[in-house]
Amino acid sequence: MDRVLVSQLWRYPVKSLRGEALATARLTLDGLEGDRVVHVAGGRGPLTGRTRHGLLTIPACTGPHGVPLVDGHRWDTEQAAEIIRTAGGLDARLVEDSSPERFDILNLLVATDGAVERLGHDIRRLRPNIVLSGVAADLEPDLPGQALAIGDVLIGVHSVRQRCVVTTIDPATGDQDLNVLRRIRDVFGGEVALNCWVIRPGTVHVGDTVRFEPAPRQPDRIGGWIVGAPYPHASR
Repeated sequence: MDRVLVSQLWRYPVKSLRGEALATARLTLDGLEGDRVVHVAGGRGPLTGRTRHGLLTIPACTGPHGVPLVDGHRWDTEQAAEIIRTAGGLDARLVEDSSPERFDILNLLVATDGAVERLGHDIRRLRPNIVLSGVAADLEPDLPGQALAIGDVLIGVHSVRQRCVVTTIDPATGDQDLNVLRRIRDVFGGEVALNCWVIRPGTVHVGDTVRFEPAPRQPDRIGGWIVGAPYPHASR
């Protein structure tokens, strides 16, 4: 394996909206700080890019004091609410939530440059938090059970992510290309990028060196609302 580095860092302040590229990220036991701290709720459950494709094209970033912004507006303003209703439907509303269930599987997703190059599409379709350079595509399935040591930070690798229809949506235009998911199924068996969790927190920078070592333990919990955990925000 070549020298492995952190090549990209991404945060998604609002779940299912577009992410923001970072040069530095603080990792906590709850994942990347400020990641997915607001989501879109509907009358019966969470609304995501799986069924509301237009959400994936809306810009989101972190504003002053860590407040998520939706296309430049504070997430808790009427301007942001109108943008979300336009893309998500009349019952769509923004909800602040820091519970661990907001993550689909685990609190970090790590992609590798080898797999992204083999996929041949915009990396944003995979929605990773961390991208590693220097890892061949065929090594991803061998990494579960390992840990990524980045300075003082330790990240456990649990499994390879089963991909869904979100990958077929162009985050810039909202156009759908089902051939992206077909390629993921044909080339990767439907799985690409790594479900990970933070074992030891700290700060990570683009350009940091990554070392591999055996993971000292398994995560305490796996799964979120999307895979069946109770969802407290649906209207009764």
